[in-house]
Amino acid sequence: MKRTRRKFSAEFKTKVVLEALSERLTLTELAQKHEIHPNQITQWKREFLEKAPDVFSKGDKAQKAEQDHEQEAEQLYKTIGQLKVEGDWLKKKLQS
Repeated sequence: MKRTRRKFSAEFKTKVVLEALSERLTLTELAQKHEIHPNQITQWKREFLEKAPDVFSKGDKAQKAEQDHEQEAEQLYKTIGQLKVEGDWLKKKLQS
């Protein structure tokens, strides 16, 4: 009989990882409690710790992205203005 693959929610993974980080229970005890393999807990824990610094740096990235967007918009408005002036100049020269 074929077993279907289990999928775990982000909330469940976070709960298990936080329990693992608290170190009140061993990995083996946690694995038995949640009916998963200890290696899976280790993998989730490693992934959690690798991505933890990103949680606090997202504001910096968002602010930088917003500044880049504003700078790009300013450059585009400048280009549009220049093209409008050139177009008006060409129309004036064409009429005379």
